[in-house]
Amino acid sequence: MRVTQGCFSFLPDLTDEQIVAQVEYCLNNGWAIGVEHTDDPHPRNTYWEMWGNPMFDLRDAAGVMMELEACRKANPDSYIRLNAFDSTRGFETVRMSFIVNRPKVEPTFAMTRTDVAGRTMHYALRART
Repeated sequence: MRVTQGCFSFLPDLTDEQIVAQVEYCLNNGWAIGVEHTDDPHPRNTYWEMWGNPMFDLRDAAGVMMELEACRKANPDSYIRLNAFDSTRGFETVRMSFIVNRPKVEPTFAMTRTDVAGRTMHYALRART
């Protein structure tokens, strides 16, 4: 199974050159870049761990790639994503988010169904490794 979250998730993994091109696009639009990582890619887990602070004043893709590489070294078997924040309206809005690192073996999910009172059913997702 392949986790599909954010932009480009149905495409093959982006190369570092393709990541640089996307980062340059974001920076050219005035968006700040943030790096996040997690071991739990559950679709409802929207709060990943931040790797440092978002780079609001950075205007060079090489700086983003240095932070990404440091995060990859510290978390080689985690999901890592880049988020592009737009602050033009006075608050941070995520304009683009995409996964740039995946573990070698991705977990799968199973849906369990529980019959309860009457015809009501409860559904739950759980990770399987």
